[in-house]
Amino acid sequence: MAIVLFACNNNKQTKIEEVNNIKIGIVERIDSAINGIIDEGAQAEIISEGYEWSEGPVWVESEQMLLFSDVPRDTIFKWTEKNRKEVYLTPSGYSGTTKRGGEMGSNGLLLDAEGRLVLCQHGDRRIARMDAPINSPSPSYTTLADNFQGKKFNSPNDAVYNSKGELFFTDPPYGLEKQDEDPGKEISFQGVYRVNANGTVDLVTDSLTRPNGIAFLPGEKTLLVANSDPAKPNWYAFDIDSNNNIMNGRIFLSAANQPAGTKGLPDGLKVDKNGIVFASGPGGIWIFDSEAKLLGKIKLPDPASNCALTDDGKTLFITNDMYVLRIVLRQ
Repeated sequence: MAIVLFACNNNKQTKIEEVNNIKIGIVERIDSAINGIIDEGAQAEIISEGYEWSEGPVWVESEQMLLFSDVPRDTIFKWTEKNRKEVYLTPSGYSGTTKRGGEMGSNGLLLDAEGRLVLCQHGDRRIARMDAPINSPSPSYTTLADNFQGKKFNSPNDAVYNSKGELFFTDPPYGLEKQDEDPGKEISFQGVYRVNANGTVDLVTDSLTRPNGIAFLPGEKTLLVANSDPAKPNWYAFDIDSNNNIMNGRIFLSAANQPAGTKGLPDGLKVDKNGIVFASGPGGIWIFDSEAKLLGKIKLPDPASNCALTDDGKTLFITNDMYVLRIVLRQ
């Protein structure tokens, strides 16, 4: 059942269920295979709202809670069925004392193999681990990686671990106050990197203009990276061989040539155990398989930034601008 909320739009109240003639969270069924992924009649619901820009969600099964970043507010919030919205951790991305604006908070969040919280921190321009139990948060961090060949990262954005414990992450300029023109930018390109088990950092690719969401297909032989560039709104694939070499970069699926006014770009994404990809893109969440066949979309009027799956793969959470949404995929 959809939740009815109201938003102020040009001094008029508009049902948030329908904005710009788009009903929020309706599933567009492009291929019949979508019926085995999302039950007939499923629709996203708003479970929390009031954020500047919600991002980087991660589901924590042990606590039955969703954690997500509000990047401009430098705060991580948590949502539980019982208590709903609560502040979880602040500051989440910037520990400096010089006042600054822009997107300084944490962005992508994930758990390591030991269940510890790992954060992509825009303001501190690093990947860090919280030095506190997941159920007793504290803004104390250990740096996992903050530079490549002695130069500070731009602003680590999203990340994923492989089964070897290696951390792959993207580094666009969104956390820099002036982005590409920021005087503090030390790396000329926008990279994708790998933090090895020994802490060394390797460059995976410097070929993408705005690398963003990142995930592996099952088997970890293919790495997917979203590119949040209006001129190149694509999801890219890279093969990984037995020696950990990255090769054969290519467009996996393109989101180019969308109708005028469609909001959103390829951004955060998650992959389930069956290789089904849930990816933020123009107009909502795109759902496609491991062969890049588009199966359906969860239609959203405002830009989606990322999503997270519960451990059983039955529920999807979506960070959607000022909102957080939930859709039960299957009972």
